[in-house]
Amino acid sequence: MEEIQSQSDNYRSSSSSASSPASRVPSSNFFYLRKPGAFRQPISFEDSPDWEDTDIEVKVDEGGADSINAATAPVSPSLSKINSGSLPSPPLPEGANVARKTAGASIAWKDLTVTIKGKRKYSDKIVKSSNGYAFPGTMTVIMGPAKSGKSTLLRALAGRLPDSARMYGEVFINGVKSHMPYGAYGFVERESTLIGSLTVREYLYYSALLQLPGFLCKKRSAVEDAIHAMSLGDYANKLIGGHCYMKGLCSGERRRVTIARELVMRPHILFIDEPLYHLDSVSALLMMVTLKKLASTGCTLIFTIYQSSTEVFGLFDRICLLSNGNTLFFGETLACLQHFSNAGFPCPIMQSPSDHFLRAINTDFDRIIAMCKNWQDDHGELSSVNMDTAVAIRTLEATYRSSADAAAVETMILELTDKEGPLLRSKGRASCCTKIAILTWRSLLIMSREWKYYWLRLIIYMFLALCIGTVFSGLGHSLSSVVTRVGAIFLFVSFTSLLSIAGVPAQLKDIKIFICEEANQHSGTLAFLVGQLLSSIPFLFLLSISSSLVFYFLVGLRDDFSLLMYFSLNFFMCVIVNEGLVLFVASICRNTFWSIIILVNIHIVMILSAGLFRVRSALPRLVWMYPTSYVAFHTYSIQGLLENEYSGASFAVGQVRSLSGYQALQNVYDVSADSNSKWENLLILVLMAVGYRLLVFVLLQFRVRKALFSRCSSCCSKKPTIPDKAFL
Repeated sequence: MEEIQSQSDNYRSSSSSASSPASRVPSSNFFYLRKPGAFRQPISFEDSPDWEDTDIEVKVDEGGADSINAATAPVSPSLSKINSGSLPSPPLPEGANVARKTAGASIAWKDLTVTIKGKRKYSDKIVKSSNGYAFPGTMTVIMGPAKSGKSTLLRALAGRLPDSARMYGEVFINGVKSHMPYGAYGFVERESTLIGSLTVREYLYYSALLQLPGFLCKKRSAVEDAIHAMSLGDYANKLIGGHCYMKGLCSGERRRVTIARELVMRPHILFIDEPLYHLDSVSALLMMVTLKKLASTGCTLIFTIYQSSTEVFGLFDRICLLSNGNTLFFGETLACLQHFSNAGFPCPIMQSPSDHFLRAINTDFDRIIAMCKNWQDDHGELSSVNMDTAVAIRTLEATYRSSADAAAVETMILELTDKEGPLLRSKGRASCCTKIAILTWRSLLIMSREWKYYWLRLIIYMFLALCIGTVFSGLGHSLSSVVTRVGAIFLFVSFTSLLSIAGVPAQLKDIKIFICEEANQHSGTLAFLVGQLLSSIPFLFLLSISSSLVFYFLVGLRDDFSLLMYFSLNFFMCVIVNEGLVLFVASICRNTFWSIIILVNIHIVMILSAGLFRVRSALPRLVWMYPTSYVAFHTYSIQGLLENEYSGASFAVGQVRSLSGYQALQNVYDVSADSNSKWENLLILVLMAVGYRLLVFVLLQFRVRKALFSRCSSCCSKKPTIPDKAFL
């Protein structure tokens, strides 16, 4: 205790201008002090539990449809010490009042502990015995330095922990210990993938079609409400922007689009991981004012934050302060200032409260202290950096555990869990067929706009077909042209297949969008794969038929319409198989660099074993013949094209003897003498196209089931007795 007292005195002396909140009442233009009692009134709505132990004030406006019930929560003990002057809050922007109200839901968590699986067992505690609650119509922020357990606690409350994590403790929704059904909550990731080739309204409308059942008019209404709630009216018809566009929405607007996507479901509780991630001060303030406006409609907001300005800090209702998984404070934001003052760490008058909190509890500052001890600052600017953060953390934790604030949190949790409120019900989902149709139409719209990944690829295929066709033009149909013609067909199939690697970024983007949507159960693995296949068929058919026609007529293949149609169909199926291979590799790697490297090597191996450089029957049996030559789709495509060209053909040798097309190819390429062999090769290509997508389905479905299992196990676990030595 002597060490703690000395460190506290040292820090207090270093902040000569510091004073407790009671002794430094700021002027009325300060943002973080509001009217007395404003933070004491969490808003409860008609579908929220009607607690008997709380005083209810009913205010009925004209029309009476959107009446708000304000349930007065117990006042924090530390808060009564604050000298609350009549300091008005800054008004929200014009038009901030939203007509539609949201039925909120209360959430409370008790003794919540999250462990991460180590080398042998779940021993590393990320969150340790956390208690807290959130009311409808309020903003509860989880604040702390990096790696303090903020995002883990948020995911634990939403039931979205990874498979390597395990949750112990209890989470109550409206006083009931249960998981939240589909549509009852929304979760916004720190980084989300948006579709840059769609406008804001189009993107939200397609999200509504994927999420909501029912009539289109209701979905359009939900989209317009989400646009209005997130103040996106001026950007509704503007392209989001992305890889193929130089201009688009800025980071703050894109972040609000991500949140609006979850608001389409009109959730009771909204979880946001770092809403101010990569935002400047102006965008951050606009974001928080928008979220404050959203909370005023009744939605329960819980989000994480690393640091905020004074203005942003004043918009919070409650704060949960974490450091190394330990809860250093939970309660009203102004009471947190008093808590730090009581612990011996008052906030300097010219410093932001969040900066002060992080300065006191962020252990990374210890390295700065060590550096300052070895480096003399002539101007004395760093002389005040002399507090040991480890001591500060222990002091704040011990002070909070023994304070009346912690007791008030436990009392409120008991009151919230004493009586069960209404259960949250699932809002229904769109059918699988509906999702397939929506994803197909959306992908077609994306392909028509993304010139970089699709139309430019079409131009490259046409250019390659033109180059190969002109090089091998004028071959004629003599026996001496057979070898050259086989080489031309081989190069055409091999090079076009190799160029399909240019579609890796588009495939990876589709996978990222699917993972983002599937995380919130907006899509499905089957719907994604079928929709992706159906939408790609028109583009791939256009690509294959155009390049096939250019190559076919320039090289001068046999002039027969049925042979031309088979050539185009064979090459089309070859492209479909290749797209499946690209999708499979991209699903495994999920990285552009490694996907391209792996695909290039796969194509090189397949081309070497395809039978041109050495007839397949003469290849080494181990590896090259079995299984490589039988797995390479190049083999079946080239065999079918050659059998289509030379089946039924004959070449005169002298004046008496003639050779069939099969005999002419016998020493050049390994083909079958059966007239139906080319259709067998085409069937194999169809089966390979289906097989690759089945592999992708199993791969993605396994990942989805693994994520769902981790959610269910985290919701059903009970708190065990864990020894103290398991703490970090």
